[in-house]
Amino acid sequence: MNQTIDVENLRVSYYGKEVLKNISFSIDTGKLIGVIGPNGAGKSTMMKAMLGLISRDSGQVTIEEQTVNAVRKKIAYVPQRSNIDWDFPIIVRDTVLLGTYPKLGLFHRPGKQEKEWAMSCLDQVGMADYAKSQIGELSGGQQQRVFLARALAQKASYFFLDEPFVGIDVASENVIIDILKGLRDEGKTVFVVHHDLSKVEGYFEELVLLNKELVSYGPVKDVFTPKLIQKAYDSVFSFTGNLGVEV
Repeated sequence: MNQTIDVENLRVSYYGKEVLKNISFSIDTGKLIGVIGPNGAGKSTMMKAMLGLISRDSGQVTIEEQTVNAVRKKIAYVPQRSNIDWDFPIIVRDTVLLGTYPKLGLFHRPGKQEKEWAMSCLDQVGMADYAKSQIGELSGGQQQRVFLARALAQKASYFFLDEPFVGIDVASENVIIDILKGLRDEGKTVFVVHHDLSKVEGYFEELVLLNKELVSYGPVKDVFTPKLIQKAYDSVFSFTGNLGVEV
């Protein structure tokens, strides 16, 4: 079986305006992949379209030569924090427990084993002490850790995270990136929509560089170059070695 994620001729439009134009790329599984590009480039739209969360005008996405629907139970998705209703009355442990539902199947409720697994996932992200707290009472970084724990609870093979580092503290960011690298080391595939160019070289192996169209994709050293970054961002950047770039 072909061990790749293949995106072919992906096109998406909103109200007749094209926001993604003929995106095609193929990336090996078992990688930590960053999706970068300027604001409004279509990064989140591409991720949602890949997962079938929004409709696309054309194109297809396969994972290891299977449709996304065929491997749906092996996929975990963490949306942007701004898209989540933090006022919903649910405690932290139960939020993570939701991650066990896809594999339980219809009409089955989580039992002792699932509850222990949820606590183990909370422990991995350093949030076990907050198990009985309301999700809305947590800081941004704590909330993001809990949603990563929910993704871990799914025992997925493919993780898709949309801007996981926006509005969180440095400690939470360090915890999250360490876990994502650990998942990669276990052979999992991790896609991350990301905005902070200064962290790109330290975080990712592969990049997808977008600005409504595909600018480039591949290993960081090949994509994260002054010429390609300037082409995508349409701005003048100065490179600062391993720190990445500054506007």
